[in-house]
Amino acid sequence: MPTPDVLPSAGGASDAPIRVVAVDNDVYVLHALRTYLESAPQIELLRAFKSATDALAFLRGRNVDVVLTDVRMPGMDGLELLSRIKQESPEIAVVLLTGFDDDTAMLTALTQHANGFLYKTDEPNEVVRAIVAAHHGGTSISPDAASRLVADHLRPVQRRRAPDGVTPAEQNVLGLLCEGMSNAEIAEKLFIAESTVKRHVSSLMHKYGVDSRLRLVIEATKAQHP
Repeated sequence: MPTPDVLPSAGGASDAPIRVVAVDNDVYVLHALRTYLESAPQIELLRAFKSATDALAFLRGRNVDVVLTDVRMPGMDGLELLSRIKQESPEIAVVLLTGFDDDTAMLTALTQHANGFLYKTDEPNEVVRAIVAAHHGGTSISPDAASRLVADHLRPVQRRRAPDGVTPAEQNVLGLLCEGMSNAEIAEKLFIAESTVKRHVSSLMHKYGVDSRLRLVIEATKAQHP
């Protein structure tokens, strides 16, 4: 990856650098991130981690401004790391970075108050700008992701009638699904097994005539809001 151009500081040359932690299980991506973050004068890269669990442990008791994390990782993924950080250290901004076109992850991240959602194909300067914006309270979204967000989720939609036969238990699961919760989080919230949540989601997808969780959320939202 090319190194980023020097970007002007948002608050002047005397500003302290933005303290950043990077997380990605791919060592090559992590090396690239380290290279161009360390070359950005606005940023002080404190540590780079291959594990979200290790990164979370490092954050406790330390002054960190922004966490830049991959979405898909084994064990604790980026979305869970985002959720844990917002619970334990809400003052830390979190920017997510992904190599996949994943609208479900994007919507979940934004629901959980992520401060940015970018693709790994974005230019290094865009990643640096997103970190600076996140530090100052902004939210940056990759242009391609933003276009789909507007086209598929934010434009006015025609009201649709919810299908017949949705049980109260399924409706409870659907409501939490629309809030961006994972199966595990829904199971914990409703005090049921995760396998039961999966069964309800499959039944809901069949009743709504969709083939993905994202389309299920979209169709449910169309049925609830004019």
